[in-house]
Amino acid sequence: MRQSTRKFVALGAAASMLALSACGQNEEYAEEAAYEAAEYAEGASADSYEASGDAAADAMAVEASSDGSAIPSLADIPVSLPKLAYVYDYRWRLPADEIGPLQRRHASLCEQQGPSTCQILGMNKSGEDADEVYGELQMAVASKQARAFGALLEDESQDAGAEQVSAEIASEELSKAIVDTEARLTARTELRDRLMDVLKTRKGTVKELVEAERSVARVNEEIDQARSWLKEMEGRVAYSRMTVRYETGTPVTNDFLAPVAGAVGSLGTIFGYLVAILIVLGAIALPIGGVVWGGRALNKRLRSEPAQA
Repeated sequence: MRQSTRKFVALGAAASMLALSACGQNEEYAEEAAYEAAEYAEGASADSYEASGDAAADAMAVEASSDGSAIPSLADIPVSLPKLAYVYDYRWRLPADEIGPLQRRHASLCEQQGPSTCQILGMNKSGEDADEVYGELQMAVASKQARAFGALLEDESQDAGAEQVSAEIASEELSKAIVDTEARLTARTELRDRLMDVLKTRKGTVKELVEAERSVARVNEEIDQARSWLKEMEGRVAYSRMTVRYETGTPVTNDFLAPVAGAVGSLGTIFGYLVAILIVLGAIALPIGGVVWGGRALNKRLRSEPAQA
């Protein structure tokens, strides 16, 4: 349809030129007009051919995509990946005397990775009783190597005979917070630049210039605060927080003898409480019994003296 329209326009233009040349009754001009009309018609037909070729190519592309043989590429479409801050938490159960050595081996394994991959944030161990020893190791691990490093910790713990109680991986979405902070930082920077231009030109009253200086100081403070927030969030995305906990205790089982073993193990505690109660009662009863016995003995002596007299 587009091709026929362009041909119609070309033929109309040629006819108009021929009519003008006929009215002028100049054969030379008529020949030139006819030649130009023919060139215009050829050019129009060529354009229409190119347009029809483009339309055919578009139709083929649409048909190919509908058939599924050719899918448009999305490589040029910008995609914003989510920025996540990961938190890893591992919990291990093992004998009390093995907690310290395993904790130190895990810390050494972190130091072997280098400061750019793993850093120790904190390490503590508490408890004196064999059943109440607790330890904790906190580390910052590069997010790209966090999963692999967690596997190394598990291998080291299993070699030490530890039992894994739990393993958790949590994440926090920080994309919106980072984008908002960057936008705020950009806006405040532009405002600071405009205020600095006002101060450089020295246009305005003294009061206005003083107010501009105060505004610059306030905006600079907001810029520094936004930069610190942005740096902190980017650090949380780049380095995942990993916590390894160590504890003692008897695992819960469905064995028939487990309650019996628990009762036998608690007999010592029960006897200890009984002895403690007896000691407390003795500490209270002995002084009271001594006072009562002494009073009775004195009363008997006082009664026996008049009878003898």
